[in-house]
Amino acid sequence: MTTAEFIIGHSADDAEDRKQEARKVLWALLAALVIHLLIGYSLAVYGGLLYSPFSVVEDKPVELTFVDLATPAPTKNTMFVPNDESKQTEAPKEKTFESNANSIAASQNAATGSLPLPSQEGSERTKLDFNSQAATLTSEGAQPQPSVAPQQSASPQPSAQPTPISKSEELAMLTSRPTPQPTVASTPQQAKSAYQPYKEKTRLAGAITNRGISAVNAIGTPLGRYQKGVYDAIGSRWYAYMEQRGELANLGTVRVTFVIDRTGRVRNLKVVSNDSNEAFANVSLQAILDAKFPPIPAELAGSLPPEGLDQEINFINFPNR
Repeated sequence: MTTAEFIIGHSADDAEDRKQEARKVLWALLAALVIHLLIGYSLAVYGGLLYSPFSVVEDKPVELTFVDLATPAPTKNTMFVPNDESKQTEAPKEKTFESNANSIAASQNAATGSLPLPSQEGSERTKLDFNSQAATLTSEGAQPQPSVAPQQSASPQPSAQPTPISKSEELAMLTSRPTPQPTVASTPQQAKSAYQPYKEKTRLAGAITNRGISAVNAIGTPLGRYQKGVYDAIGSRWYAYMEQRGELANLGTVRVTFVIDRTGRVRNLKVVSNDSNEAFANVSLQAILDAKFPPIPAELAGSLPPEGLDQEINFINFPNR
């Protein structure tokens, strides 16, 4: 009984081929490893640049901006408080209000509040009045008077017999030029209006400690003087119209807004609110339309918007006006 053995044998050529195949596999693995390393490095570098949270900002050219400091930007107007020009004082150190004339703050009573106003007794009204007075309409003022008094004409006298004149005297009279008479010029005097609005002393609780006739720190400015003229022109007509047609108006308040352009004309006139009636609103609007305003002076126009001077007026009709 024979025993067979299965023996795997290799020849010399087969061994050499196996070594070459092993080298190829090794080089392939090394090449693959190097390629993977290069790809990973590239991803790390370029991926970091593309997805970095810090963006690259390009340099921008320097911009030069010119600012005109000579013409200030229009500012919101300070609250207006009218003053009696005959009682004008020196300018206060602190400007709290706009006015047509200077005034220094004073109070009849001791300070009882925190506002820059005097403390005084009076009626519970929203309008700011420091004293009470009745309304008076405007007057015609002084009429133009001649600067040279006219000569009085002589009274008629009985005719006398003419004295005979010579030929030479007659010729002199015909050729002589008459002596020019002085021109009588009319010099109109300044007509001071007697208009004053109705005022009813308002109850106030302010912080002014200086004792005296009620007043506030106000400075007379071009805006304040123009504003005073606007209110007087409207108010004098409004009171006159109310005397004529006031019985048709109901009690209440009409709030009106408009703009005075640089030529003094009224623009954008409209009623914002009215809890009275149409008759009262019509009287108020007519007073504004009939008022004559001068052109806005150059010293004031530069500080106003291009449209002109914004205005808001409340016309109030209350009992026992």
